Amino acid sequence: MQAANPHRSAAAEGQRTQSTKPDEFLHPTYFLDCDHPAIREFAIERTAAAKSDIEKAIALFYAVRDEIRYDPYSFELAPAHFRASQTLKQKFGWCVTKSALMAALCRACGIPARVGYADVRNHLTSPKLMELMQSEVFIFHGYVEIWLEQRWVKATPVFDRRLCDRFGVVAQEFDGRADSLFQQFDASGRKHMEYVNDRGVYDDIPHCEIIAEMGIAYPRLITFAEGKPQQKGFSGAVPDAFTA
Repeated sequence: MQAANPHRSAAAEGQRTQSTKPDEFLHPTYFLDCDHPAIREFAIERTAAAKSDIEKAIALFYAVRDEIRYDPYSFELAPAHFRASQTLKQKFGWCVTKSALMAALCRACGIPARVGYADVRNHLTSPKLMELMQSEVFIFHGYVEIWLEQRWVKATPVFDRRLCDRFGVVAQEFDGRADSLFQQFDASGRKHMEYVNDRGVYDDIPHCEIIAEMGIAYPRLITFAEGKPQQKGFSGAVPDAFTA
């Protein structure tokens, strides 16, 4: 008999989707809890001056990019830590949770949005994170797709401006029309990010799938996350953490 997965989510699991119907990506889900009061309030405040969906999406992109600090060591196993409202509350996250937050904020504004994932090779992985990952290929890098002007546009509101300036990496920009994905080179011309596999888009975060595959690919990272109650000072305390 197979042992139960101790990290299995009791919430509905996100499913990969090929739907072309934007209206299917407006409702709240367990992880994209766009009906949460804090999500709605933040979305309204940050888009107050916007006059179109594109302007709203741009405002939300920069709000998530720079007001929610990027911290790869904030990785947790429990489903509750993946919820958009939790990321907004704690004001930091990693690629999966920051992208989910932007998707939830867009939905709160009546803009269809969904989450997507890709495997990327990060040529500038910090030594400390490399020790945990044992690989420069990071699976399930998160991004968001937003329905704007009758088509899906990709955005990556992950690395905040302060972090990018510190490490000499060009911060992602977003104009609401062109896809905004990680740049292949940094500001000095060094190789930075390379997309190696597109996993597609999902109607919600596939929490169980992410945890299961990361457990296979990065056992040390899972062990680190499991021990985090004894390492509460770790999150946000690592100055050289630059990774997707």
